[in-house]
Amino acid sequence: MWSSFLLQLLVTGCLRREEGRGKKDLKPPEKPSKLPSKAEIYVAKTGDRDVVGQLLQRVSPLKEKKVAIKANYNSADPFPASTHPETLKALVSTLQTRGVNDIVLAERSGMGATRQVLEEMGVYKLSRELGFNVVVLDELEKDAWIRIPLGGEHWKKGFLLAKIFAERAVIQTCCLKTHRFGGHFTMSLKNSVGMVAKYDPVDGYNYMRELHRSPHQRKMIAEINTAYSPEAIVMDALRGFSTGGPDTGTLIEPGLLLAGKDRVAMDAVGVALLRLHGTTREVSAGRIFQQEQIARAVELGLGVQRPEKIKLIPFNKEAEKPCEDIRRILGGDGSG
Repeated sequence: MWSSFLLQLLVTGCLRREEGRGKKDLKPPEKPSKLPSKAEIYVAKTGDRDVVGQLLQRVSPLKEKKVAIKANYNSADPFPASTHPETLKALVSTLQTRGVNDIVLAERSGMGATRQVLEEMGVYKLSRELGFNVVVLDELEKDAWIRIPLGGEHWKKGFLLAKIFAERAVIQTCCLKTHRFGGHFTMSLKNSVGMVAKYDPVDGYNYMRELHRSPHQRKMIAEINTAYSPEAIVMDALRGFSTGGPDTGTLIEPGLLLAGKDRVAMDAVGVALLRLHGTTREVSAGRIFQQEQIARAVELGLGVQRPEKIKLIPFNKEAEKPCEDIRRILGGDGSG
């Protein structure tokens, strides 16, 4: 199925004329030939977001010179509903220090007009200060998308991935939140929904209506993640929402920053954190790896298969106790 899926990808066109000239067809990420044996998640106990840059360096050497950042700007609500401006600043500054000068933040908001959300959240102001580009995915033309026809999966027509995420190394930064609209939680897997089109520019088909009305919503969230592989993930869990979400909710303060590459591991650790602080019935139910987003991602080979394959690495001494607590939850793959 996967080989036919790759052959069907429509990868002509360009995001911008100046980026697309003279380029051959893009090659989307290949499905892993073997499943990852382990996943390292770095954990820092801190109130200083400058640590974000140090965590990023632990996770990825980042040899690529063109980067797309997928942050979390689903709405114009402050952190932890949205990416904290200091987290974004730390990511961009670290990349620039490492010689990455072509940086694009690409976003599609689900609860508001994207351009207005980014303006209200100070992203455009920060882009002018630091010198990175901002792309509003809703405004892209039809040749800026890759059609992902997931035959036999839960998407009726597949979906459209913004081509920019196939052309560049992807750095993702997500928040720690529950999701009251059917996702149950929103972390690295769910953050990928903002990479795909709401409407098909050819026929107007509403992919987000399909997603949010489907009884398979959480499985479909995982399936989006087959279309790309992140170079690094940073979760800002200095604060989070343990109920409600994604825009408002019950505030918790774990005081942690986490970094890794494995979306399954990252989200499993995030669910463990929510359980440590007391969370919703849905997020508390069953084993962590039985949560539908995570279980479907495991089936698709997107990350580690079992909680014991997650290696938590304390970044500082203060993170040792939180790592012990998370291990306890993961070790039992339950509530403790």
